[in-house]
Amino acid sequence: MPQMLAFAILAGILFIGDFIAVRTKAWIPSIFVCAVLILFGYWTFFPEDIVAIAGVPPAVATLLIYLLITNMGTMLSIQQLKQQWKTILISISGIVGIIVFLFTIGLLLFDVKTVLVAIPPLVGGIVSALIMSEGAAEAGLVTLSVFAVVIYVMQGFAGYPLTSIVLKKEGKMLLQKYRSGELELKDSPVEGASLPSTELKMFNKMPEKYNTEYFKFFRLAFVGFLAYGASTLLAPIITISPYVLCLLFGIIATSVGFLERNVLQKANGFGFAMLALILFILDGLKKATPAMMSEILYPLVGCIVVGIIGMYIFSFFIGKVLKVSKEMAFAVSLTALYGFPADYIITNEVVNALTDDEKEREALLSHMLPPMLVGGFISVTIVSVILAGIFVGFL
Repeated sequence: MPQMLAFAILAGILFIGDFIAVRTKAWIPSIFVCAVLILFGYWTFFPEDIVAIAGVPPAVATLLIYLLITNMGTMLSIQQLKQQWKTILISISGIVGIIVFLFTIGLLLFDVKTVLVAIPPLVGGIVSALIMSEGAAEAGLVTLSVFAVVIYVMQGFAGYPLTSIVLKKEGKMLLQKYRSGELELKDSPVEGASLPSTELKMFNKMPEKYNTEYFKFFRLAFVGFLAYGASTLLAPIITISPYVLCLLFGIIATSVGFLERNVLQKANGFGFAMLALILFILDGLKKATPAMMSEILYPLVGCIVVGIIGMYIFSFFIGKVLKVSKEMAFAVSLTALYGFPADYIITNEVVNALTDDEKEREALLSHMLPPMLVGGFISVTIVSVILAGIFVGFL
């Protein structure tokens, strides 16, 4: 297959996934559509190495993981996290609930390696799924390598409807309070949920015209290299995934003014990096035979159900302690199953379904949107990457 044909087919599949997700208002996840189409391709006419033919071999995917995780670190604002400390505790408690239930009830149903592979993709996003998929493949666990990808693809089907249900209950309660004068409009939900930018303190005397895309890529790559170097130096003492250190070094580099926030987006590299990484993730399905897919169906459903039950129970109790409604606490925890932008889309859809009044919409969003965004950021961006870095060492 010619390279450009391979790339055109794969890019077209990603577009179809996005198109269907937009048309169904994210109720059918784009990643699910893409996975089904690529799986069908592998079972029919795709060459097994179509992703590599298209220009995304493993070496390129590894490079992009370093850049993307370091970029994630630039999005973190200590100030924003202080303001949303209750949200952070609820998000973490939901993740703890998943871990506790899967390491207790889950181990009665599945073997320990299945549980280890399931947890990071279940509480995170594409990066943690890729870390576990690659780790399982390197350990010779082919079925579990596919399982890591499939659980990432499927978890949204549990998360989306449950979130919509509990947010509607929360929204109705808040709307009643607002109409009776008990609820006030908070600061702008978008401003309250966004993360303030940090100027480049280390380069404040440098004219902006020299801060080119290449200079942004250089600084991002240099921070990624420092994380890799620190991981190598620490190896004789303690094993820390370089990916986890990329996150930490990205936070530090932004706080000292070496990197700007969202540097990869500003270097115009984020879109292609995500496209290539999604293709590489879905490349893990090439070994998925129909027999293997039927084999992983039981652990797939079981891990998601057990994990969500644990998430609900733990978030319910921490919500009681922090005086947050059980609906809002559960909704915040559920963001671990999909993250941004689904958390933003679902919250807006629920609010729009509850009221047509612009003031009421603003009031509801001001109370519901910031915790939803921060909850997804904490679980998907930070905790899941750390967990994947730890759990992959036990495979």
